[in-house]
Amino acid sequence: MTIKSSHLLLLLLVVIFGKPAQTQETASNPIIYADVPDMSMIRVGNAYYMSSTTMHMSPGVPIMKSTDLVNWRLVNYAYDTLADVDALNLQNGKNAYGAGSWASSIRYHKGLYYVTTFSSTTGKTYIYTTPDIEKGAWTRIQFQPSLHDHTLFFDDDGKAYMLYGNGKLSLVELKNDLSGIEPAGIHQVVIENASLPAGTTIGLGAEGSQLYKLNGYYYLFNITWPRGGMRTVIVHRSKKITGPYEGKLALQDQGVAQGGLIDMPNGNWYAYLFQDHGAVGRIPFLVPVKWVNDWPVLGENGKVPMTLNLPPNQSLVPGIVSSDNFTRKRNERDLPLVWQWNHNPDNSLWSVKSRKGFLRLTTGRIDTSLLTARNTLTQRTFGPQAEASIEIDCSHMKNGDIAGLALLQKNYGWVGLKKIGDRYHLQMLNNSTGSPELVADIPIQQSTLHLRASCDFTNKTDTAHFSYSLDGQTWNHIGTTLKMSYTLPHFMGYRFGLFNFSTLQPGGFVDFNHFNHSPVRWHRSGE
Repeated sequence: MTIKSSHLLLLLLVVIFGKPAQTQETASNPIIYADVPDMSMIRVGNAYYMSSTTMHMSPGVPIMKSTDLVNWRLVNYAYDTLADVDALNLQNGKNAYGAGSWASSIRYHKGLYYVTTFSSTTGKTYIYTTPDIEKGAWTRIQFQPSLHDHTLFFDDDGKAYMLYGNGKLSLVELKNDLSGIEPAGIHQVVIENASLPAGTTIGLGAEGSQLYKLNGYYYLFNITWPRGGMRTVIVHRSKKITGPYEGKLALQDQGVAQGGLIDMPNGNWYAYLFQDHGAVGRIPFLVPVKWVNDWPVLGENGKVPMTLNLPPNQSLVPGIVSSDNFTRKRNERDLPLVWQWNHNPDNSLWSVKSRKGFLRLTTGRIDTSLLTARNTLTQRTFGPQAEASIEIDCSHMKNGDIAGLALLQKNYGWVGLKKIGDRYHLQMLNNSTGSPELVADIPIQQSTLHLRASCDFTNKTDTAHFSYSLDGQTWNHIGTTLKMSYTLPHFMGYRFGLFNFSTLQPGGFVDFNHFNHSPVRWHRSGE
């Protein structure tokens, strides 16, 4: 028997270089290794749409689209501005960190898309509608009170409801025009203690409601958290929307919880859920579902599988995060959907048109820190490792201005330039402990330079460091390692942030030439 020369060559290459890597043929969990919490999901034909929570960010309630349940891209937001109030504007000492708008509900009914949310900041419930979820504008309805973690539901008789609450879950009937709660309609507690299937010692009461109707049953998904345990999925069902409901513990593995059901055109079912994953945030998982005796059975032998019989995951770039050279063609958005402002921006103080190919941020007031500064422009970080770099021109700064590249959360860090008198100082600030510390201060002779932030979320390592380059080629580490922490006051995974704020006199500006997601080269000390 002879060996073909091509086979011999392949065998020789394997001996020299090792076995070639296998091409990924199936999907893996998490399906999105980035902060996309509180998902709600629908399928319309062959397209899937998902809404999520971004709280104090503007625009808010991101809408994402997929055709395979695995690979998603941003297509819209439900609103540009939730409300024009001090807390959402970062004005008069107020902020909306960790607040703004919370868990949403997305539905499709009689040719219209509905996205609903609620806000402790404003005390209101919001309903956004559009016939074109990808390109259309939204019509907004708002009313009081704020219905916590509600799920919008259209029943077969045409009536609309919201089921909401924490632990004790209530049902309200809405007016025909959805403008508020129907005074003469149903308004009652339907489950007195929805956490009970998970035990009697509960830390987080059942919430995050998502309601469905299938085969004559109403199915209600909730999350709860037993003390000393983990986030847990609870499912209730009933023949009537008002109950009585019977409940089961549906999944308790790896803390993967909160979400609901989605079906595929081929008849397969999944649960969409998320997992707390340290500093990167709350990341989406898919869990297979089988139906047994009219109950959804989640997982494989009660476990969350790490591989799925679905198309393989592709890069989050450019659908969820993306590089940007700030050059715009006619009719393009000034800012692609991957960008969100930290709180409502002052639109008079930023531009991508003042200087072609640059983002300009101008200071309009005096601030004391990154967390109080307005007009910080952000994108999600992502796992397992993420790196972003910028080029910044600070030649039009005023004395006391600080601008650069940040990793934004309560325990933030940044690298940037500060103008002190007529000189520039390259600085790195580390706020790992909650007490900001200026750990590097280097006088430099130039006002244009390159800055980089590198994050490692592998196995919840949750560390980052910063670098700089004077020419865009040779990079130097600066400062100390940022220990990133997911904190409840911000309730959000770390974000890359472009910032500029004044500590002495407003009116200066900086120009960002580009923002690049680059392949991660995990530099430890020297570059």
